[in-house]
Amino acid sequence: MSTPPLASGPEGPRALRPLLDTVLEALDEGARARGGPLPAGGPDVVAARMREALGEALPDEGDPHALRTLVRAFAEGAADPAHPRCAAHLHCPPLALATAADLAASALNPSLDSWDQAPAASELETLVAGALAAEIHGPGGDPGTAPDSLITTGGTESNQLALLLAREAHGGSVRLVVGANAHHSLPRAAWLLGLPDPVVVPAPAGTLHPAALDEALSHLAGPLLVAATAGTTDAGLIDPLPEIAARCAAHGARLHIDAAYGGGLLFSDRHRARLTGLDAADTVTLDLHKLGWQPVAAGLLAVKDRRDLTALRHRADYLNAADDTEAGLPDLLGRSLRTTRRPDVLKLAVTLRTLGRSGLGALVDQVCARAREFAALVDEHPAFELHARPALSTVLFRPAGATDDTVAAVRRALLTDGRAVLGRARLDGRLWLKVTLLNPVTGPADLAALLHLVAARRATLVEGHTPR
Repeated sequence: MSTPPLASGPEGPRALRPLLDTVLEALDEGARARGGPLPAGGPDVVAARMREALGEALPDEGDPHALRTLVRAFAEGAADPAHPRCAAHLHCPPLALATAADLAASALNPSLDSWDQAPAASELETLVAGALAAEIHGPGGDPGTAPDSLITTGGTESNQLALLLAREAHGGSVRLVVGANAHHSLPRAAWLLGLPDPVVVPAPAGTLHPAALDEALSHLAGPLLVAATAGTTDAGLIDPLPEIAARCAAHGARLHIDAAYGGGLLFSDRHRARLTGLDAADTVTLDLHKLGWQPVAAGLLAVKDRRDLTALRHRADYLNAADDTEAGLPDLLGRSLRTTRRPDVLKLAVTLRTLGRSGLGALVDQVCARAREFAALVDEHPAFELHARPALSTVLFRPAGATDDTVAAVRRALLTDGRAVLGRARLDGRLWLKVTLLNPVTGPADLAALLHLVAARRATLVEGHTPR
């Protein structure tokens, strides 16, 4: 058997071209077979199709048609975030140019654990990470204390790193203080790092209450880390960041802001002011696979003072020998808790350079505008109840007069039908349907069609039969 062709090297492009044609054709076939935002039939039907396509996972003899077969089945059984009725989660449709850049990263396969595995990628990461940190925290003065950032797999890793850096900055001990609206990854990170149980501050209106935070901080001793949120997962709400920052400064508490969702507002001239106070944080989480339209993963942890990152320094002679570092080879091992690390920075650099702040800002403005339009449709429709005007691109609503069981059943029925992907959120003691609009090409007609579909599905459930 001849050696299969490689993706890089002199023959790489020639080997990839016919394979890319196969992949693109299979993606198209799978999408047409799916016919909607989600495969119809529910988990059992999708699982059966996937088992049939895969056959034996590790056969004695290979199948030369496996690429087409499996990509087609993969696409047919996928939830497509580019479909206007796929709007449940913070799951964006990636830009074509970012996806193309990601192909180059996969083909060359640099690993950012030592310079000799990723010479260009390591420099590109340094430049882009520094630029994004300056966007969040300002340019800084002294190069030794200027802002910096780490590329991560997303908000969960970024939040975990933020707690780790806070713990190390305080000599190995810190108490986390969060709002009841905080992302689940924060208390989970405290558990993982062996920190005390977090202090949870009420968030009765869905955002962290500054007076309640002040009261909590007044009764706590020891090093404290307050975690605020700029863009909650359930409703996209932004905590009052300037007031929280002032309370932290008054009590000597360190501040982390989880802006995984809302941080994308930085690109928008129209909405950027809503993140006033973000630059006061010691650390900030940002996900560009949300309001950045990147393929997963594209996370970031920005630090106000790059000296905080010294806590991550680690020495492994085969990767960053001291004499190599002294000779000028960049030391990459302290840029992450991971060792092998793919160059996710390339797709970020291509996107930022191609679109610029104005292009990304226009996309942010579009999805926020669509959310306001959808909220207006809901508010004007007598068959629905709107939770509140959207803060970002998330809208919560429910059929008027429906029980929580009916709301849940409507969502599951639409999933099983394969006709719409809606999320769910429990707020104010009730269950709401959640629409998260991250697709910049979704239009007013798509929004109206989605609302009509929910109304029709609710009606069929009440009548006790399923539509044809």
